[in-house]
Amino acid sequence: MRVVVVIPTYNERKNIEPLVGRLLALPAPPDLFFVDDGSPDGTGELLETLRAGAPNLRVLHRPGKLGLGTAYRTAFHQLLAEGYDRFVSMDADLSHAPESIPDLLAASQDSDLVVGSRYVAGGGTQNCSLFRRALSRGANSGARWLLGLSIRDATAGFRCYRRELMADLDERDIRSNGYSYLLEMSYATERLGYRAREVPIRFDNRVHEKSKMSRREIALASRTLLRLAGDRLFGARRVARRALPD
Repeated sequence: MRVVVVIPTYNERKNIEPLVGRLLALPAPPDLFFVDDGSPDGTGELLETLRAGAPNLRVLHRPGKLGLGTAYRTAFHQLLAEGYDRFVSMDADLSHAPESIPDLLAASQDSDLVVGSRYVAGGGTQNCSLFRRALSRGANSGARWLLGLSIRDATAGFRCYRRELMADLDERDIRSNGYSYLLEMSYATERLGYRAREVPIRFDNRVHEKSKMSRREIALASRTLLRLAGDRLFGARRVARRALPD
């Protein structure tokens, strides 16, 4: 089984070396595909230096901060052409433990999407503020109610997609950028009838640098949630395929 881990980065220089070290220490180290959005702190340059000792590490350099959603869409589209069987996504800030990747992969044997979840038995958060915990729980509760989701942690970024699901989603009109992309991918997966499952993880709030979650991101996520709720309410029974260029 060929596995690739996709990790978007922006100003994560202090986290990169320990993250790469832990990923390479896994019993079966996966391929690593970083998407760096022109980090001013030199994250992209550091990743290039690490490639010398990690032949399974690649970096896609983009000219500026283009958003989490476009980073994932670009990476997944490129990697689908390379024959991978599993696509793992995770944050670069050490909030997601690389040591949990084998659990996600094991659960993907009978599930199309596996979400590393804070909100199932055994999961949880560490070192997060009361405001951030309340924001996350509120967003996920609202998503479950408005979108009819079974996934309890629909905004989680630590997840594993089977190839069949990713190939289908790659052809769909997934329009969200930023963190709301994760919500739309959860919604599309369930709306299309694929099997979703959650496995418990411990989410550890970042130590270095600041969170990328801004008021603008919160506003965009709210708009995405309302758009998807409208699609569901007014008869969009299937997730539309994206228009192909002429």
